Amino acid sequence: MAKKKSIYAFIDSQNLNLGVQSAGWKLDFRKFRLYLKNKYGVGKAYLFIGLKPGNERMYQRLQEMGYILIFKPTVRYFRNGRESVKGNVDAELVLYAAAIEFDEYDRAIIVTGDGDFACLFQFLVDKKKLFHVFVPNRQYSQLLRPYAPYIIRVDQLRSALISTNKTGIGGRSKP
Repeated sequence: MAKKKSIYAFIDSQNLNLGVQSAGWKLDFRKFRLYLKNKYGVGKAYLFIGLKPGNERMYQRLQEMGYILIFKPTVRYFRNGRESVKGNVDAELVLYAAAIEFDEYDRAIIVTGDGDFACLFQFLVDKKKLFHVFVPNRQYSQLLRPYAPYIIRVDQLRSALISTNKTGIGGRSKP
């Protein structure tokens, strides 16, 4: 009997979240996790996210939904007099997908529209491990154009993944 292929997802949470919000909606992370599991058989879904005090309940809920959270310390900065918080997770996502978890999965789904990941996509293509690239919307980096056959736009899944919960991270969904 052939071994079942293992599929892992590596998710740039800020890119995903800001990308769908820029299109005017909020992603239901529970529905998204179930979608990845049911449609593609994703066993492990790594969510790379900035660590910000006060968000402990949200982190707990995301873990209860089935995400494995990988935290990055955040940096506060001010732009045009407004405070912003950034947790750049690029290095951690690449490290997990290309080294730490590389031998544990057969195929990878990467969720980001960031061109900084083009080198990871090429590495995974060369190793025959890239399954899909989920981009938040149609405005993803031109550096990802060579990977068009792998790209799935999350905004085209809006009706199935939109949050009806005010927090934007939860909500009930049928499996």
